[in-house]
Amino acid sequence: MPYEPPTHTVERSLRATTGARTVAGVDEVGRGAWAGPVTVCAAVTGLRRPPEGLTDSKLLTPRRRAELEPVLRGWVTAHALGEASPQEIDDLGMTAALRLAAVRALEGLPVRPDAVILDGKHDYLGAPWKVRTVIKGDQSCIAVAAASVIAKVHRDRMMAELGAASADCADFAFEANAGYPSPVHRAALEQRGPSAHHRLSWAYLDALPRWQHLKKVRISAEAAALESGGQLGFEF
Repeated sequence: MPYEPPTHTVERSLRATTGARTVAGVDEVGRGAWAGPVTVCAAVTGLRRPPEGLTDSKLLTPRRRAELEPVLRGWVTAHALGEASPQEIDDLGMTAALRLAAVRALEGLPVRPDAVILDGKHDYLGAPWKVRTVIKGDQSCIAVAAASVIAKVHRDRMMAELGAASADCADFAFEANAGYPSPVHRAALEQRGPSAHHRLSWAYLDALPRWQHLKKVRISAEAAALESGGQLGFEF
């Protein structure tokens, strides 16, 4: 299916309306996975013409992503990756974990961006970052598209290496599913239970009676403060 190539339209608008000189595109991968970290890439591209075929990583085949990713790493002005671990996701919740990973990526850039183009409609970064959210930004914005490809290839490769290196993870087929739900992944969870790389606050554990006792339940920061002060009668 044909698609419109991404442009610098949003970046030009940010430069014109805010005076921003350095604009980073930010995209994440791994939000819906059952295992592994959530990974965020921040990419700065300037206003140069992108490599041929750049678009949202989800619209590219794995082979094409793998071919394009090293080209993008050499083409971007700068890029950095940030991650939040499964344990951090369980402890903080996905929104806060996304922010943590994004801040790690942005702070890893050699120059602090004056503005950020964030894929999606929700600003999970917030102050002090100057953020422009763009729905389907990974399709329409060059910097975000570049970030999406770099993040996706990096995380997929890392999950494949994890599956190959760890006997505890071999049955989950991370090389094929990158930690996302799949029939093989589900079957291995039922048989073996979650590994140290799984997210233990995720709802998939509700369907695994043998392993439900491992589920980690988060409570809000406000509730935690009350509990620590002895004002809630929770028993754990």
